[in-house]
Amino acid sequence: MRLSEIFKLVWLNLSQNKSKVLLTSFGIVVGAATIMLVIAIGTGGREEVAEQFKNLNAGAIDISYDSSSSSTSQTGFGGMGGGMGGGMPGGGGGMGGMGQNSNQDTVTLTADDMEDLTTFVPGISDATMSFSTSSSVDGGELDESTTYTIAGVKYNYATMSNLEMAIGEFFSEDDDTYKNKYCVLGYEAAKEIFGSVYDAYDETVYIDDRPYKVIGVIEEIGSVASGISPDSAIFVPYETGIKYLTGSKVSPTITVVAEDTDEVDTIKTYIEQVLSESYPNAEFTISDAGTKMEAANQSNRTLTLLLIAMAAIVFVVGGIGIMNVLFVSVKERTNEIGILKAIGCSRKDILLEFLLEASCMSLIGSIVGIICALGITPILESFSMRVSLSVGGAVLSLVFGVITGTLFGFYPAYKASRLIPVVALNQE
Repeated sequence: MRLSEIFKLVWLNLSQNKSKVLLTSFGIVVGAATIMLVIAIGTGGREEVAEQFKNLNAGAIDISYDSSSSSTSQTGFGGMGGGMGGGMPGGGGGMGGMGQNSNQDTVTLTADDMEDLTTFVPGISDATMSFSTSSSVDGGELDESTTYTIAGVKYNYATMSNLEMAIGEFFSEDDDTYKNKYCVLGYEAAKEIFGSVYDAYDETVYIDDRPYKVIGVIEEIGSVASGISPDSAIFVPYETGIKYLTGSKVSPTITVVAEDTDEVDTIKTYIEQVLSESYPNAEFTISDAGTKMEAANQSNRTLTLLLIAMAAIVFVVGGIGIMNVLFVSVKERTNEIGILKAIGCSRKDILLEFLLEASCMSLIGSIVGIICALGITPILESFSMRVSLSVGGAVLSLVFGVITGTLFGFYPAYKASRLIPVVALNQE
């Protein structure tokens, strides 16, 4: 029998049993949709992690005082979760805060500590300090005072964080030294206060009722894993913030950058030794960007593997469904198989016919599954889940679906091809 004739028989059998084909391939539909979404979610997760860390130097190490008995609300700016992205070199520094060691001495990291680290710890290319607090802000188009996160940072903060300016410039060393009342707005903060980024430039905002001149606006960074973004923060010179906003009762985060990312662990050990000389009874949180990035990627890989396992189970169930239906189909069409063999069809022809039926049902199920995945994507995105659909994912869903249907359809097809013509013709 020619291949074209086999295809005609397959088409005839499938077109006469449309509802059975759709019901049979339901498992494949779910499996194909799951595979496509698994790939899309996994890709989206990787993209999100990359975006969150795009402004974070891979060699950044954050040091902050670790205290469970904080007596002030100020934190190191790393407490904002910058370690998960968005240009927060102080990320992962914990809540920090005013703390005491076992001798009840106040532990506050200072610029002298930062200088000690750069002097006595080999392999550090740069260092900065930062802290954050919350203050009332007024001005621009705000109808009333609104609370914003205020970040006190050193002049080199933007460079170390790879921040880009949408307009204006960042602080200079003199601004910090002379405690100038300048500020740099996050992208969203500028839009909320002044209506647009460009309207914010060279204007004045009032932080705790003191005027600050806006000398720049940072380029939009995007979301971060902690849910707090520098886009909505207001930056002021470090010493300015200490003088006018927090006073000396603040627990900052020191961030250093390792020259060689392979030496991060060694540098962390040196940092602990240097700090223990100054604060023998204090405990500090020391975390590096690479560890956070790896942890985030590992979480994403674990989720992806879990979803792949789900998809595999669904495919197996769908394949078993196809196998069962084909067994029933062989039973119902025993006479037809006997006639085909009687007119000269070989075992190969019968095997190929039933395999093609299984493959076509799987293909139809896979296509429907891909369409379902496209429809489900907006729903997943409404829950703030990043989904990156791709042609590769769709192709892989089709391939997996067809392979599953073909594998599970082989045994029923083989059984059909082994039927004895005389017995098949006499089957009622």
